[in-house]
Amino acid sequence: MDLADLHIFRSVVHAGGVTRAAEKLNRVQSNVTTRVRQLETELGVELFIRDGKRLHLSSAGKLLLDYADRLIDLAQEAREAVHDATPRGLLRLGTGESTAAMRLPVPMNEYLGRYPDVSLELRTGNTRQLAADVLAGELDAALVSEPIADAPFEKVAIYEEELVVIAAADHPPIKSPRDAKRQTVLAFESGCSYRQRLEDWFAHHGEMPERIVEITSYHAMLGCVVAGMGISLMPRSVLTTFPDAKLLSVHPLPPALARAPISLLWRKGMLSPKVRALIEILTAPSDTAKTRRGARTNGSSGQSNGQGPLARAAASARPVK
Repeated sequence: MDLADLHIFRSVVHAGGVTRAAEKLNRVQSNVTTRVRQLETELGVELFIRDGKRLHLSSAGKLLLDYADRLIDLAQEAREAVHDATPRGLLRLGTGESTAAMRLPVPMNEYLGRYPDVSLELRTGNTRQLAADVLAGELDAALVSEPIADAPFEKVAIYEEELVVIAAADHPPIKSPRDAKRQTVLAFESGCSYRQRLEDWFAHHGEMPERIVEITSYHAMLGCVVAGMGISLMPRSVLTTFPDAKLLSVHPLPPALARAPISLLWRKGMLSPKVRALIEILTAPSDTAKTRRGARTNGSSGQSNGQGPLARAAASARPVK
């Protein structure tokens, strides 16, 4: 049994079958099938339950997968340990859409300028999918909204978003879900942590949204809210990118619901030099971050506090007490 066999075995599990695994590994399908069969013969157990063309992990396969994950990760850690600690190679980073647009441009510009031997591959998605991709080894790290399970990951707190409910400008105050129960909720697909927070808020008050419509981007969501199609929940920072913010009303939430910590997570025991360098940049105090925090705290507009025209547009959105 060698690492190559374990890598092929793990790829078949994560891809859901031999055909997709062969495509990802750039191998012919028969080669992948043969290597899996050879591994089963060597171990003297069946790793998969075969149901026609479908494969299901056997109990022995589930046990081996855990060892395969640890051995492959440990081998990668050893490779990196024997080389210098200078970040280099491909950094595969996952993030939510709002974080990618509002939080990452400046620090990632600094990161890539400081470490020219690193190339960035950015993937956006919801918290559930990004965490699964990190666990499967398809991402080196991801910025996700808490809560997220601790057991398989290591993580560090990076940002905290303030979540608000937005509605059309003439919408009455929304102080509880009862004030919006007849409204359509505009949200991302299931797996989005912000959508889950909104659904939990309704459920806690014994209410359910009349309808949930899934939207694929914040800007489409904002346009639909302006058009009166419904309400939505999103980070207040997203409003700074929307030129028609004056056509919205912004409704604050209870603090426990409004605070959304964003953490950077990676597989436990797999803190690479690339991710370590990213943490240093994301957690370092910066004048830009201080300016943004100050702007959110005092709510004033104008150039003196570092707000540009988009930020002033967001400030014109009517807050509802």
